[in-house]
Amino acid sequence: MRLKRWESPRREGRNDKGRGGAARARQLKKQAQMMRQKLKEGDKAENNRNNRKKEGKENKNPSPLSLNM
Repeated sequence: MRLKRWESPRREGRNDKGRGGAARARQLKKQAQMMRQKLKEGDKAENNRNNRKKEGKENKNPSPLSLNM
């Protein structure tokens, strides 16, 4: 089929939009997002554990000055 000079070549068929690897790009984007979310949750849990340990140490070993009051 010959094209007119003002026409550009087009792919034939109905389902040509999904051929550019867009689905794989969406998968990778979602995977990266989930990894970031898991890392963020892990950091929060670790910070909570560290804070609890610090609070526990403070309560177990009161300073001698606080006993005199």
